[in-house]
Order: sequence, then C-alpha cells, then structure tokens
Amino acid sequence: MEDPKMPEPLRRAVHQLVSEAVANLQEVLRYTEPDQAHTWKRMTLYRATEASDTMNTVAMLIAAYCQRTDMSQDTLTSYLQTSQQHSRAAGPTNEDRTHLAGLLGEPAPEGTARSVPFLHGQLEAKAAQHPEDAPERLFTEACLHGLKARLCDDVDSLDSYLPPQTAALARQVADVLEATQPATA
Repeated sequence: MEDPKMPEPLRRAVHQLVSEAVANLQEVLRYTEPDQAHTWKRMTLYRATEASDTMNTVAMLIAAYCQRTDMSQDTLTSYLQTSQQHSRAAGPTNEDRTHLAGLLGEPAPEGTARSVPFLHGQLEAKAAQHPEDAPERLFTEACLHGLKARLCDDVDSLDSYLPPQTAALARQVADVLEATQPATA
C-alpha cells in the first residue's frame, strides 16, 4: 500500500519553489511603489511572470507525481483546473481589457457594461479606495516586505518606499525575524 503523505523530496521542492514565488511576489509589490516609477512596468511583469511560472512548476511536479501514482486523467484535469488556464503568449484578451476599463473607471467597451470582468474591475476599484478595510492585505504586504528587508539586512529601507502604516508593520515583522534565528538542521 502506498504512503498517502507527499514524498519528502517532493515536499521540500514544493516548499523551495513556493518560497521563490513568494519572493517574486514581494518584488511585484515593491515595484508598484512611487520611487520605482521608471521601472514599474518592466519589473512588475518580470516578477509576476516569474512567480506564475514557478507556481506552474509546482503544479506540474505534483501532477507528475499524481500521474505516477495512477490518478485518472479526468481527476487530474479537474484538479489542475485547466478550464481556467490563460496563456500569456497570446497577450491580453478582450476580457482583460474589459476588466482594466472597469478597474480604471473608464467606460466599458461596447457591449461589455454588464460583463463579469467589467463589474469585477469596478468592484476592485471601489475596494481599493478603502484599503484600511482590508487588514489581511496590509498584513500580507507587511509580512512580505518585512521578510525581504530582514533577509537583505536592509530594514531601514522600509521607511523610504512604503506607506507609513505598512512600513511600521513590516518593521515589526522584521524585528520578530531578527529575534528568532532559523534552526540549523
């Protein structure tokens, strides 16, 4: 009978890859800050696609293991949610442009005023006007920035590019990380 737990080498690889993806996601957030105006387009796209590719690698490693353990193709396809897949190679779709129009408060492209992407964009724009209503977002950003600052030993840089509330919380995260040293294996 097969052990139902994830094999340890696969588990370690997944943890490493997820850590890499999170580091790239922190960089996405970093490059949205005003002091990065000259590079934000290039760097947010680089880091977002790197994070996406890394997480795709995670999914494919797990999928390969599932295939190896005789999971049916239908089940695997269902778990991989292939119907939601969106290729970057084709570039932005009409749905993406419609979503952006809603997000930016622009008129909907013809025939899309009541479409799900446009309405989602409008809802996201409205929510972004009140970021204090999203403590989980603030906490996530602060954790990512605090972790990166601690890893780079550059905690003082947090004050130079983050909003004050995020910087204060990121400093707290960095301080906790300084006090707790990782265990050596």
